[in-house]
Amino acid sequence: MLKKGSKLNSILTGSCPKCQEESMYSDKNPYHLSNTLKMHETCSHCGTRYKIEPSFFYGAMYVSYGVGIAFGVAAFVISHLFLGANLKISFISIIATLIGFMPVIMRLSRNIWINIFIHYDKNWKNKP
Repeated sequence: MLKKGSKLNSILTGSCPKCQEESMYSDKNPYHLSNTLKMHETCSHCGTRYKIEPSFFYGAMYVSYGVGIAFGVAAFVISHLFLGANLKISFISIIATLIGFMPVIMRLSRNIWINIFIHYDKNWKNKP
């Protein structure tokens, strides 16, 4: 499922989308809040620039909306349908989930966004 070369591997691990050899982020832990979005400029293995153009990751805000909706729906289903909580408690669980997972959602959104534009290249070592 998370084989090297798959988009899912790069998205879930935050690794370089082209070579998948190293993390794009300077700190792997998204909960170090001052470093949540700090990225390397380029990949030290294949030389891929992560910020393709100025303000490239603004598009990740659109992805973030969808990812946030998915987390919110999951929180509602778990709290209301599986645990039998009333709507007020389910609403509180949605808010707590979105706040608690905000750093993860931001990174996932960036990972998805960059993987839309940069694809894995198994022959990256052979290219100058």
